[in-house]
Amino acid sequence: MRVRAKPLFPARLVCLASAPSDELWSEAADGALGMNLRETLVIAMRSLRGNRLRSLLTTLGIIIGVAAVIILVALGNGVRANMDAQLSRLANQITITQATGTVPSGGAARPLTDQDVASLQNPQQAPDIVSVTPSMTGTVALTSGTNNERASMVGATYNYLDIVARDMAVGNWFTSEEVQGNEKLVVLGQQAISYLWGPKTNMGEILGRDIRLNRTTFKIVGVLAADGQNDNVAIVPFGAARSYLVGNANQVNQIIVKSTSASTVGVAQNQLTQILDARHFIRTPSERDYNVRAFQNLIEQRTQFISFLTLFTAAVAAISLIVGGIGVANIMLVSVTERTREIGIRKAIGARRSAILKQFLIEAVALTGLGGVIGVIMGVGLAFGGGIVLPRFVPSFPTPILTLTPVLVAFAVSLAIGLIAGGYPAHRAAGLRPIEALRFE
Repeated sequence: MRVRAKPLFPARLVCLASAPSDELWSEAADGALGMNLRETLVIAMRSLRGNRLRSLLTTLGIIIGVAAVIILVALGNGVRANMDAQLSRLANQITITQATGTVPSGGAARPLTDQDVASLQNPQQAPDIVSVTPSMTGTVALTSGTNNERASMVGATYNYLDIVARDMAVGNWFTSEEVQGNEKLVVLGQQAISYLWGPKTNMGEILGRDIRLNRTTFKIVGVLAADGQNDNVAIVPFGAARSYLVGNANQVNQIIVKSTSASTVGVAQNQLTQILDARHFIRTPSERDYNVRAFQNLIEQRTQFISFLTLFTAAVAAISLIVGGIGVANIMLVSVTERTREIGIRKAIGARRSAILKQFLIEAVALTGLGGVIGVIMGVGLAFGGGIVLPRFVPSFPTPILTLTPVLVAFAVSLAIGLIAGGYPAHRAAGLRPIEALRFE
């Protein structure tokens, strides 16, 4: 059996020696030696596989950056959604308080009164106001045995919890009969309990105990659920606050108004200012002796702040992507230097500048693309894992919310970094002269 050996070089390449034309040489080089995209990709992958550890360390910055961007954006989305859920019940709330000091027109500010409350409750004058709740506020001294502490005091009506969106942890809230009867009862915040009896106090055990507020003894009937803001507080019935703690009959420190919906907050605010301006003889807005604050504005400000914070943290995380890109550029430059003779041989036998350029660009994009894929897997996995694990250990921690946009953007940026970081090394490799490259030691 006769075995016919394949020629070492294609016949078309052998004929190049006698080819008289530069165009013929270029055509042959493209056909026999020029690399198409598939061949270029195979060579690039072989190069990366031959330096596995270096390739992994190079992509580490890209992996960390992509994963960090995805996780931080998911956490920001979770915080914003959690805040929106907690504050949604307050979106139609408006708070009215007496101005402090003198008003611009001169003299002291007029106090808010029961007559002001009654006027705001008139549906003919304020059709877009659904409820009006007065309250007394101040500071009281809490005393239990030898323990003393100061806390904020609120004199509240029976519907106060619904108005301010608070819940009870243990015990009971005041009934309408207890509020009307000026019963000496008190509901404490958890921080006030911690200050008086210690952070490990069993809240259920203090129910029914007596506690002194200033010089009057009240009975503890409940404990508020913590909200992280107003927990050092003692709440008593509205009439009891007037009778035993602050006095000021016929005066109120604060009026909480709720509009019919979040969309009518502006209309309700205009209606209540017209009513109070007429009652307080206010001629211009600058002379008003009361302050009006719509909770909806505060919600919008907090939401905007959370959005800016999320973008800022994501931008900080993206810095690692830039650092990773610098690492890719550095390694590609080293690779060009190491393979100078290889580049010279390829160009000497006819490889075009575009083939060399494509090879090193593909290597750079493959590095960052691989890092982007691993980073996406890590980021998505940690976001989902955090949403399952964190609530078990920290119940109040917001669950991360993963969306598609940051995943796509982070991955697209990793590919763009590959093109940018590999551009100069690839251009440098493609620009090497064959003779100088072959002489390189």
